[in-house]
Amino acid sequence: MSKKKKIVIVTIIALVLAALTAAAVILGKEAYDKSVYEYKRATHPLMYSEYVEKYADGYGLDKFVLYAVIKTESGFDPNAVSDTGARGLMQLMETSFDWVKMKLGDDDEITYDDMFDPENNIRYGAYLWDYLTEYFGCTDTAAAAYFSGIGEVGRWVSDPAYSADGVHLDTIPSKSAAHYVNKINNALETYIELYGQERKE
Repeated sequence: MSKKKKIVIVTIIALVLAALTAAAVILGKEAYDKSVYEYKRATHPLMYSEYVEKYADGYGLDKFVLYAVIKTESGFDPNAVSDTGARGLMQLMETSFDWVKMKLGDDDEITYDDMFDPENNIRYGAYLWDYLTEYFGCTDTAAAAYFSGIGEVGRWVSDPAYSADGVHLDTIPSKSAAHYVNKINNALETYIELYGQERKE
């Protein structure tokens, strides 16, 4: 075999090996991307969609925001109870339940125990989230208020050290509230990434 032919064969083998290596890398990345996608789908489901969409539409909310809140608050466990006693999918405290019940004009048949019922919990939680969003005019500020309370966040937005415009929180003085807002935003971002084609603008 001539030297020229050997060079050609070696070159071809090198190119084939390079192509196989590249294919393995691509397939490996595709497998990794697929596993990440499947993990995100598993951890960010569209559970209780009939109630989420019903009350998102009813209150003019982005349904993915409600999914993000439920994901963050309870991980879609309707029987969840927090250390502070908050209940259900959207983790309503009893004081919040009483206030929303009064605002909705519900009769005495609805009790705090009904916050373990998915539809009632989402109805009450969606109302509260809508109220806070309207009150503060900013989703992040509403999220902080959902976590820390309307009075506490009202003081924050009134303080120029935390809010330059009285609407947006430039700084959230509570680390736990800041962490909560970040979790809501991360969950919302993932929901839009996974299901954004279904989003209503």
